[in-house]
Amino acid sequence: MDKPYILHLITSEKNASPFDVNMAIDAGWTNIIPYTNAEQTEIQTLVQDAIFSRSPSGLQRTGIFFGGRDTHEAMDMIQEAKKHMVPPFEVSVFADPSGAFTTAAGMVALTEKYLKDGFDHGLDKSSVVILGGTGPVGVASAVICAKAGANVRLVGRSIEKAEKTAAICNDRYQSKNVVAGADADKQDYLNKADIVLNTGAAGIQLMSDENIQMSSNLKICADTNAVPPSGIAGVDVMDSGKIMEKSPNKCRGIGALAIGNVKYKSQHECLKLMYTSDDPVYLDFEDAFKFAQKSV
Repeated sequence: MDKPYILHLITSEKNASPFDVNMAIDAGWTNIIPYTNAEQTEIQTLVQDAIFSRSPSGLQRTGIFFGGRDTHEAMDMIQEAKKHMVPPFEVSVFADPSGAFTTAAGMVALTEKYLKDGFDHGLDKSSVVILGGTGPVGVASAVICAKAGANVRLVGRSIEKAEKTAAICNDRYQSKNVVAGADADKQDYLNKADIVLNTGAAGIQLMSDENIQMSSNLKICADTNAVPPSGIAGVDVMDSGKIMEKSPNKCRGIGALAIGNVKYKSQHECLKLMYTSDDPVYLDFEDAFKFAQKSV
């Protein structure tokens, strides 16, 4: 009898995400086992209990998913898990804290598509401003864009936090082209921006009609906020490359549900790859971006 598919869902949070559980089951994982309030020091034991309890043939049907809400913690957990595998006792691992990695992947993939379709332009050498950029989606988006050759500015309410986050993007993830910006100077950055990505908190508008009208170079505005009011004025949640009425440059708007559709496909494919790959895989936001590019 074939062994069942078991996904060990590990998070430092109080609860496992029902979103992640639903996604995993829809991707073919029939048994989801949550481990909450997990600490970095516990990863070795959890990983080795998972790998040594099944034969190598059964381990292809075993996986580890890292959730939580912290980008760097999730990446640390991937590295810690990899360190304690003992081939051929090894399983696939995927991190997507708060869905941030796949959300960022979907947003940047759509941005890339409409930048090409509408302006015959690529991410390389583009100027990208990320509003509310110090959170998990902002960090993942910044690294993806910078590695594609864009010049990225993370804008936050605290310049100190933005500077610290930009330094992590460059030093830890080798993205090189990420700098910080203060919210008070936002319009100065928008004047030169090709792309604006809003990754700020839900229900807060960070870019007004006036900001858009004054930003004559803008080509793409993408907004992850699905809670009214929109994070970017004039971008509806369903917009997918729609020309923004207030934009002097016929900027294309991308809304949260359009991003969510690509995010869903990307996360589904990552979860599926974990048990269909002949060899164990270790998946993060860069892998999610590759799947998102294929789905747009």
